[in-house]
Amino acid sequence: MILTSINPYSGDVIATYPEQTFDDAKIAVTQIAAAQKEWAEVPVAERAALFVKVAAILRAKKNDFATLMTLEMGKPILQAKTEVEKCAAACDYFAQHGPLFLTPEKVNSEAHKSFVSFEPLGVILAIMPWNFPFWQAFRAAIPALIAGNGMLLKHAANVSGCALAIAHVFNDAGFPRHLFQSLLIKAETADQLIAHPLVAAVTLTGSTRAGRQVAAKAGQFIKRCVLELGGSDPYIILEDADLPEAAAICAASRLQNNGQSCIAAKRFIVVEKHVREFEQFLFQEFNKAVMGDPLNPETTIGPMARADLRETLHHQVMRSIAKGAEFLAGGTIPESKGFFYPPTILTSVKKGMPAFDEELFGPVAPIISATDEEHAIELANDTVYGLGAAVFTQDIEKGEKIAKNRLKAGNCFVNAMVKSDWRFPFGGIKESGFGRELSSIGIKEFVNIKTVVIHN
Repeated sequence: MILTSINPYSGDVIATYPEQTFDDAKIAVTQIAAAQKEWAEVPVAERAALFVKVAAILRAKKNDFATLMTLEMGKPILQAKTEVEKCAAACDYFAQHGPLFLTPEKVNSEAHKSFVSFEPLGVILAIMPWNFPFWQAFRAAIPALIAGNGMLLKHAANVSGCALAIAHVFNDAGFPRHLFQSLLIKAETADQLIAHPLVAAVTLTGSTRAGRQVAAKAGQFIKRCVLELGGSDPYIILEDADLPEAAAICAASRLQNNGQSCIAAKRFIVVEKHVREFEQFLFQEFNKAVMGDPLNPETTIGPMARADLRETLHHQVMRSIAKGAEFLAGGTIPESKGFFYPPTILTSVKKGMPAFDEELFGPVAPIISATDEEHAIELANDTVYGLGAAVFTQDIEKGEKIAKNRLKAGNCFVNAMVKSDWRFPFGGIKESGFGRELSSIGIKEFVNIKTVVIHN
């Protein structure tokens, strides 16, 4: 079988790659396991120091890597460059703080000596999506490798070029041969690999459907997994919110990465007193979007990554319209080349519509009216997902209480868009998955947290 990368802007084939087999994968796992045993003996500080070299390579080749991402999945070029820089910054952070995070923790007890140590598990299988081709892979790999693990990356087929480029970065930085490998395999082969005795754990960023399959297989073989899945992030606009500022932030969140982000704003819940006014502010912000060639620095909205993804999104939109939602903007697929979907605003959205109940993975903003603050919070939590959420209010104390105590999600922000940040744990609850990436917490997901007690 051949894996094909298609430029979503032109429709042209960028490259084709031969699919690797399960036999190829088994060889790779064996190689990674052998390299990992030696890597685990390297002092943590030396392991971490290599990420300074990784960061330097990323920055030196930022333009090349950004162009590759844009060509393979349509990300606007300036956002692609920012993504590469974000990976480099995360490398710098963990190079500095990783050894501290993994320092054994002394525990006072009646024993002569007692402590908790953090030992690597072995080979980690990372199954990553196409929407942030570099960031998703690096945010999984950096903590896992510093902790002493090896990694096998199964990336999405449409970003195979990015997958291979990432492997080259680690090789060029001087990591042990075979420690990190990218395999061009299908999902079924990755599923088989979870059962491999040398695979210690699996991390997946992807759909809830894929998460169920991975969790079931990992559970069958009693293997640890981290799942970062879909989201339907609510952004609550309270009565005292700064509406123009809130609309600008909401638009930026909804339209980033062409609307294809797990933590993009997905549902805009506005107290009814300000619904019409907020709609107009959001409409103005959406009108500022520039849709076109993603390699053009002036472009802010590129094409969706694949034609089938656009079809799915449009079907969700039209089913919502059939149930009573209304168009304020967009909703018509352009006749021009490329897999474009216009920035779209839906009003009069209610529970029972796909725009409320399902994740819309594209540049579509559903606006939902709430009678008051309590109703807005109730609507925000009325979802199977729990990845991110935001609340907009000029009462900072009230915003903090809502974010901390009322919103049911893994990442809650006040007067700002939800973002992943290497300094904070990232992940969700409910059908958005479990486990955490990044920070001092994420680096401990793929270690054996070992109790050591020594008596005289």
